[in-house]
Amino acid sequence: MPMDSTRTTDQRLTDLEVKASFTEDLLDQLNLTIYQQQQQIDRLVRQVGQLRQQMPEGGGAARNLRDELPPHY
Repeated sequence: MPMDSTRTTDQRLTDLEVKASFTEDLLDQLNLTIYQQQQQIDRLVRQVGQLRQQMPEGGGAARNLRDELPPHY
């Protein structure tokens, strides 16, 4: 095997190792982001549930838009 071929193979292997390392780092960052987003979603779901419990009984009923017109109309 000529020296140039060995050096080229070594360089290609090194390049692949560097790419694999960057890919692992990116994967770790993405996993952390997904974990944080899921925590935020869980908090928001709990908050929406609490707000629904605080609504008056008729709060989910359709409202008449005329009742919401400003006084100057």
